[in-house]
Amino acid sequence: MSVRRFHVYDSRTRETRVFAPITPPRVGLYVCGMTPYSAAHVGHARTMVFFDVVARALRRWGYRVFYVQNVTNLDDKVIARAAESGDDPLGLADHQFREYLASMERLGVRSVNLYPYATDYVPEIVAQIRTLVDKGYAYRADDGSVYFEVAKFAPYGALSGQRVEELRPGARLELDPRKRSPEDFVIWKSATPGEPSWESPWGPGRPGWHIEDTAMTGRLLGDRYDLHGGGIDLIFPHHEAEVALAESATGVAPLANYWLHGGLLLLEGTKMSKSLGNVARLDAVLDEYGPMPLRLFYLNASYRSPLEFDPEKSLVEAREAYGRLAQPATRLAELIDRGGAEREGEELPDGVEVEADDLVERLDTLLASDFATREAIAALYSWGRRVGELGNLTRFSGAGLSGLYGPYAWGEEVLGLFVRPATGASGAWSEIVPVALEARARARARGDFAEADRIRDALAAQGVRLEDGPDGTRWEFVASG
Repeated sequence: MSVRRFHVYDSRTRETRVFAPITPPRVGLYVCGMTPYSAAHVGHARTMVFFDVVARALRRWGYRVFYVQNVTNLDDKVIARAAESGDDPLGLADHQFREYLASMERLGVRSVNLYPYATDYVPEIVAQIRTLVDKGYAYRADDGSVYFEVAKFAPYGALSGQRVEELRPGARLELDPRKRSPEDFVIWKSATPGEPSWESPWGPGRPGWHIEDTAMTGRLLGDRYDLHGGGIDLIFPHHEAEVALAESATGVAPLANYWLHGGLLLLEGTKMSKSLGNVARLDAVLDEYGPMPLRLFYLNASYRSPLEFDPEKSLVEAREAYGRLAQPATRLAELIDRGGAEREGEELPDGVEVEADDLVERLDTLLASDFATREAIAALYSWGRRVGELGNLTRFSGAGLSGLYGPYAWGEEVLGLFVRPATGASGAWSEIVPVALEARARARARGDFAEADRIRDALAAQGVRLEDGPDGTRWEFVASG
């Protein structure tokens, strides 16, 4: 099977590399997901939208992607929040995760194959810890906790560029009498009364954060897989710890052939973080601005760069920008919906269909260069201007209109843009709105402007905005979410 070659910046080697899967065309993709102790914010969504595009693009290019995004449904933060609210920790995490999934659905992030809960993999976690203890990489403390001994893993720090010497007394790690060295980290926490716990060879307890991911990937993707992703803030210590745990346990290196890390979303120059409290809730932003402007905001920037979020500016501008970007796509889709592929009309001017096909190929080429979404969006803006130069679009045949829509179909498939709401121009609405517009046109023709206004207002109540122009009435959905 033929697949498209592409280049990606690999955080581990710190260079742009040609992507070569272990067993083509299959690709194992793992992304660190939510710790659902409270509502998701727009910083989380930036990472998830980017990796949604990665999965979409790879599937378009012929790869068979198995995309896993974990759920850390039990850790110190979940337990602390549950204690504050009086909830069961696992129940709280499950509720918050389902809220997160609802926001992902609204945002069009549907590419993930599996969302495994950490607590469903306790047997695999215990087995991996036992292997690490047996090999001498981990040790049991007096209280029954188990720690990974960083000094035993010589490559520790290679992913992040950290040196173990920098992590010893006098640096940022506090002394803990249970540890042999300050840089050691817990992989099994001894049980605390009132908290969920499981039996183990070292006594009752629960998994540490870092070991959850490696146990999951070992079970779901194997000892070595193709692509590991997450936010840049996870490189150290989390991803560094994952490498040490997995490679120590299996003897197989590297854990992942490629590491992709997305830039942070900043609020007034500071990382957006629930722990800092400087967050904008994802569901509230979707309610106010809708999913398409938010996706455009994320993707109209390099995924590796920090992105500044100004609540009173960023999404107002993104909404206006998306309106300009989507206007020709919406108009084309409306005309295609009305007449279908069999719509009669003129063929496109010479060369225009070739331009559209060439642009689709160029869009794939742009994205194949380390997922250059910003450049792809710029090309789509240019195509919108080209479509505008053609004048009255109603004169073209269904085939011609479909040809013009080709680049937007690419944007819908790969970038997740130009998607109309479920109550939009697809399904029944593609029949209802044109009928209503015909009734409105007849009312205006006979001078019954009160009836025409009533029809307009009824459509507006359903989120349909009308725009009268020389080539007829254009309609689009403006309802958010």
